[in-house]
Amino acid sequence: MTLIVQKYGGTSVGTPERIGAVADRVIDYCRRGHQVVVVVSAMSGETDRLLGLAQQITESPDLREQDMLLATGEQVTIALLTMALQQRGQAARSYTGPQVPIRTDSAYGKARIEAIDPDRVRADLATGHVVVVAGFQGVDDQGHITTLGRGGSDTTAVALATVLQADECQIFTDVDGVYTTDPRVVSDARRLARITFEEMLEMASLGSKVLQIRAVEFAGKYNIPLRVLSSFTEGEGTLITYEENTMEHALVTGIAFNRDETQLTILGVEDRPGVASAILGPIAEANIDVDMIVQNSGHDGTTDFTFTVQRNDYKAALEIVQDIGARLGAREVKSDNKIVKISLVGVGMRTHAGIASRMFATLAQEGINIRMISTSEIKISVVVDQKYLELGVRALHEAFGLEQEAA
Repeated sequence: MTLIVQKYGGTSVGTPERIGAVADRVIDYCRRGHQVVVVVSAMSGETDRLLGLAQQITESPDLREQDMLLATGEQVTIALLTMALQQRGQAARSYTGPQVPIRTDSAYGKARIEAIDPDRVRADLATGHVVVVAGFQGVDDQGHITTLGRGGSDTTAVALATVLQADECQIFTDVDGVYTTDPRVVSDARRLARITFEEMLEMASLGSKVLQIRAVEFAGKYNIPLRVLSSFTEGEGTLITYEENTMEHALVTGIAFNRDETQLTILGVEDRPGVASAILGPIAEANIDVDMIVQNSGHDGTTDFTFTVQRNDYKAALEIVQDIGARLGAREVKSDNKIVKISLVGVGMRTHAGIASRMFATLAQEGINIRMISTSEIKISVVVDQKYLELGVRALHEAFGLEQEAA
């Protein structure tokens, strides 16, 4: 008998009818001889509704109390799904994160899982129950309810699959798998039957919203096969697993893009040891994450320093950079919040040369100027003007033949 952990997102359980459809799917898996643990999110829009209520009370809610509030969303869903299973004759039992218990640290709003006691879940599975667990939440050492942050239900599912030694962790969403790129941008984007953890982690970190980054990291660390499936259509989905040496990989597996980019530049500061630290130190102290960095040294003993940050950090970062520029005697501080990042991802890059040159030539043919470049073993990213996002993605998708199955 195989053990499967399934996770259903907010859209999948957004109405009583959809909850009933999830119950039918779970029972079908049970009839096929599987033990099933189900992790669910709050109903679609519920977390935002609860946050809105908190904002009506205070603009700065206490984070402990906010977690107490947000955790109620999943409690509604686990109870309703368990009722639906029971009404269909399937033994089932629901648990909140603290009831399992899922132990976390005390970082309210972005807690990390430290340990899970699987005994209660295992005992219920042994007696033929489906176990329904609230995603996104846990409990710290003081007994306080915590939440794991946006997308935390994915992490809950993978963590449970790890401690239960599940055969597979299935993530059910409103899409039927991982695609070569966003089908809303490229109409002939192709669903991938398989992708490696490395590639999926890069895709997720570069803007693909199919899976939460922490969940992919967790699954890769503990070698838990992940499968992305649709709640609304049948199909095999996309399997995320370790690279197999016997497999032939395409040069490029997919194209990710991120609209959440802004660029800041300090021009003409003294080119000396420590200047990068002097610029980025205050940015880090403000808890602002820096993505891409480029430093260019001139012949006059000065250097230009350019980096990117997320758009929600743009105003704060710009104020800091303007202050730093004044203190360092910079010639000018420039900024741009109308840029995007486009990235090619694929483990095939390790063994094939010429991918970067083909990428740059393709963009040049479309008149797209590259402003920044970043590379790793299996990724090439460029920053371009946001008006060229869709044109660039479509051109690259065609240039690398991603609409076709790998030979």
